[in-house]
Amino acid sequence: MLLIKNGKIYTMAGDIIENGCILVKDGKIVEVAPHIEAPADAEVIDAGGRMVMPGMIDAHCHLGMWETAIGFEGDDGNEMTAPVTAHLRAIDGINPMDRSFQEAREGGVTTACTGPGSANVIGGTFVAIKTYGDRIDDMIIKDPVAMKCAFGENPKRVYNAQKKMPSTRMGTAAIIREALMKAKRYLRAIEQAGDDVSKLPALDMQSEALLPVLRKEIPLKAHAHRADDIFTSIRVAREFDVNITLDHCTEGHLIAHHLAKEGLPAIIGPSFGHRTKYELTNKCFDTPGVLQRAGVKVAICTDSPVNPLESLPLMAGMAAAAGMDKMEALKAITINAAEIIGIADRVGSLEPGKDADIVIYDGHPFEVEGKTWKVLIDGNVVFSRE
Repeated sequence: MLLIKNGKIYTMAGDIIENGCILVKDGKIVEVAPHIEAPADAEVIDAGGRMVMPGMIDAHCHLGMWETAIGFEGDDGNEMTAPVTAHLRAIDGINPMDRSFQEAREGGVTTACTGPGSANVIGGTFVAIKTYGDRIDDMIIKDPVAMKCAFGENPKRVYNAQKKMPSTRMGTAAIIREALMKAKRYLRAIEQAGDDVSKLPALDMQSEALLPVLRKEIPLKAHAHRADDIFTSIRVAREFDVNITLDHCTEGHLIAHHLAKEGLPAIIGPSFGHRTKYELTNKCFDTPGVLQRAGVKVAICTDSPVNPLESLPLMAGMAAAAGMDKMEALKAITINAAEIIGIADRVGSLEPGKDADIVIYDGHPFEVEGKTWKVLIDGNVVFSRE
């Protein structure tokens, strides 16, 4: 057993406990309270008044898909050979030995939702993983989490260069519709076949991979920066009655009233860095706060490797500096992120029954001087700054 005591505990599920304790057993949180008597066999960590919070969660990144300092040999994020590659799975392209994992967890990011890039119209499935481990199969929280699809400039640019469709936004939307229509017919044929194996349709891996989307088991994870692309992603999702998350949502602040009415969650980022293409013209740190105040559930992401994963608290801090409520900015990298990607039963807050993914901070994560003091994943100390 493990007891953390004397911490200023941000549970992200209720009030701050000014001088509280957390009891951990077998990798799970057993109790969170102002005072817990240390069991006789418990290891004790005295937080010394430091801030204690849930491990941070990046709801949209490409951790392990583009390896550090390698180039092509470590570039496994985009299969740029066909606009639809729904059958690709992130778990087959992630290298957990990449040093980015260590840097992420040392920075307090204990969970990452990672997957394919945005070169393809439909790119494959994302997975939610812990940032500690040497075998991806043992690090999975949930797989699949979502099906990546992309609108806007990226698929246009990639396939226009290959003289293939899509070279327009119309083409991108048409390809998604075609794939979903085909998958719907495939699903109907499976349902009509019932228990008669002889009547099953011929195996179609692309349609097979899209069945969880049609059954609303996972959402489309829609890469969309510009307002018109965001609306197109919503339009397509409504046409096929599927769930969707609005990823990047760069111009979301310009259409906040519309997005609030839609009731869809938004994963904002990367808001830091150069505006490298036209669809990023209106990129700013105002977006998370504007959307949150309008009533949209917001997560903040790094889009690593665009920004390093360990910069996630800095991204949230910049959003707070631009006007987002400070506690809401913390939620955007903890409980909101967990809820949006469907893993809040495991992580995102400090509550009994959840994984003991805990970060103890010297200072505050939004402060440049703030540093992780200890990081725990599944109740084990994976980083300690003495």
